[in-house]
Amino acid sequence: MMLHDSHSSMYRDPPGPAVSGSVITVRFACDAAESVTLRTWMGTDVLYPMRREEDLWECALPIPHTTGLLWYDFIVSLPGGATARYGAPSDGLGGKGRLLHRDEYCSWQITIYSADYHTPSYLHGATIYQIFPDRFFKAPTESVDKRTNRRFQAWDEDLMIKPDPKCMDNCVNNFYGGTLNGIREKLLYLHRLGVEILYLNPIFEAYSNHRYDTADYHHVDPLLGTEEDFQALCREAEALHMRVMLDGVFSHTGEDSIYFNDYGHYPGKGAYQGPDSKYYNWFTFEHFPDKYRCWWGFKNLPEVRKNNPEYQDFMFNDKDGVVNTWLRKGACGWRLDVADELPMDFLRKLRKCAKHTKHDAVILGEVWEDASNKMAYGEMRCYCTGDTLDSVMNYPLRQGLLDFATRKTGAPELVRLIHHQMEVYPVPFLYGLMNLMGSHDRTRALNALVGQEGEGMTRAQQRALRLTPSEYALAVKRYKTCLSIICALPGCPTIYYGDEAGMTGTSDPFCRRPYPWGHEDHDLQSFVSAKLNHRQVSSVLRYGKCEVEAVDQHTIRIRRYLDGHDAFGRKTAERLEEIYTIHQ
Repeated sequence: MMLHDSHSSMYRDPPGPAVSGSVITVRFACDAAESVTLRTWMGTDVLYPMRREEDLWECALPIPHTTGLLWYDFIVSLPGGATARYGAPSDGLGGKGRLLHRDEYCSWQITIYSADYHTPSYLHGATIYQIFPDRFFKAPTESVDKRTNRRFQAWDEDLMIKPDPKCMDNCVNNFYGGTLNGIREKLLYLHRLGVEILYLNPIFEAYSNHRYDTADYHHVDPLLGTEEDFQALCREAEALHMRVMLDGVFSHTGEDSIYFNDYGHYPGKGAYQGPDSKYYNWFTFEHFPDKYRCWWGFKNLPEVRKNNPEYQDFMFNDKDGVVNTWLRKGACGWRLDVADELPMDFLRKLRKCAKHTKHDAVILGEVWEDASNKMAYGEMRCYCTGDTLDSVMNYPLRQGLLDFATRKTGAPELVRLIHHQMEVYPVPFLYGLMNLMGSHDRTRALNALVGQEGEGMTRAQQRALRLTPSEYALAVKRYKTCLSIICALPGCPTIYYGDEAGMTGTSDPFCRRPYPWGHEDHDLQSFVSAKLNHRQVSSVLRYGKCEVEAVDQHTIRIRRYLDGHDAFGRKTAERLEEIYTIHQ
């Protein structure tokens, strides 16, 4: 018999990530071995003989002082001179190991993070609400839009599906007129819903309604309002104990921008006007002017050279750098678009800039995979060691919840994923995860929960797709299950605007319809509000320790507790416990 289970403190104590320079105890069960060696790797092999204690082999493993990833497995010497290698499961989720085949390497991961790694305390367990600004609520603004190429739709009119003349994708120059003042008018609604952080999709001047094609990082899009409107939004949100987080799109700009100026709409010289432009070296021309590097092949999104010193100065300089300017104007932090496409050095400088400007600024990243060991651009990247991100959007959990709720998988598979995240993400990172079910670039949660994602359909068919009453009822039931799990776990329960009101729709652009004011599902709203408001006032759900188990194939049990200390190791006067048993 051989056994090592990285999810159990019996075999790895303490379990989970390790502080640099600390020591952990690693144990391995084997009743037939003559000797066992713990093999670690962090750029080079290091071998540690293990000491036998009856049928358990034990080693006090010194953790390197360098942050990063430490990998380990076991070499087992058996009677008769045979040697076996014992390693981790092949799915990369840790837990109980197995005998490895010859030339197979599957090791357990220890995330090593800095003892100085702290994330903002208000982020831990906070409730987040994501808003697509053009589609939330209309209210007057004094700002004047000088563009002539925007199309305007009535709030109750369905989305246009004519391809956009610039990007030849979804129609993106159609607007419903949502504004920052509109969000201000609904702050009391959001406060009563139980929201603490408003995450706004991009608000800066741009050609499109989604505004991921930034035209001017220093100006609010006139259709949304003014800089004064933004500052007023931040002030009034703060008065209701809410904060505003902005979307930072720093991997690329728009072609119709000050910086590229493909269409000549701006008076100065953009990169498209040639080498005389101060922005020319921000971009990479393979053949000037018509062939240049762009984001995922979209010509309307020219890719920026993030390592360019002038671009970095534009982003980070103390006087008017983009990152710190908007923090000073009221933002609590940044959600970084395609964070895994930003160089690690760029992220380190961004974090340093933001924290210098506002010590409790939030830096959240869009990383779709495991953020502790993401392969990107030929290198293994760990975003949770304390030098880049505070946390990330938790897309793996979203998929795990969808699979569980729709019975594609059972409770054991979901619990295994949750245990893995607890194993590889340090507590400051884990308790800041943006745990979401919906977002601006995913099918609406209710559609996904009943398999109505519109795959294989034309745009017209997707626009016409509506859930039947029975599908809708099942989707809502499953959504409540998923939200109950999210609200019971460490991290930040996140609502995409309108999900609480029963909005449906397939993928972009149909997940971005206007909020259905006056046509909300009030029962669902009440359920969401009750969950978020309880979360706000429950110290055990915000900061408590967590145990998760699969009761059976269809049932998950989550225990949150304070036992004199919270998950951060801080002493607490309270001794509390909340247990949630949730069925598919």
